[in-house]
Amino acid sequence: MPKKDELSQRRNRNLVDRLEGLMKAGLKPEYEGYYGQLILSGDKLAELGELDDIRRAAREAGRRLGWKPTTRLVGDRLFVIDERDVPEEIYERASNNAADRMEEFLRPRPRPVDDND
Repeated sequence: MPKKDELSQRRNRNLVDRLEGLMKAGLKPEYEGYYGQLILSGDKLAELGELDDIRRAAREAGRRLGWKPTTRLVGDRLFVIDERDVPEEIYERASNNAADRMEEFLRPRPRPVDDND
């Protein structure tokens, strides 16, 4: 029986390490570790194992990164979200970045010329 426990502990550590790596990869340096999130789709979830194990490992991985992690299953997607309060300076930076992206998206662009006209 101890071998099975040792094997499950090793699998859990590997899963936590893998999820932590995915979480780190999604962080934007300008937000200094805040606004962390990870979204795992149905295919990725099936590849990683049992949902309860993945949720537990994701919360542990988030805590390693200093997050206040929560998990939510929506349809076939698992969302892992950092729910810490964001410092004002970082909040303003993120808000300005989002506003800049929206402004760029909404800016009128010249239409391509159609040779058939």
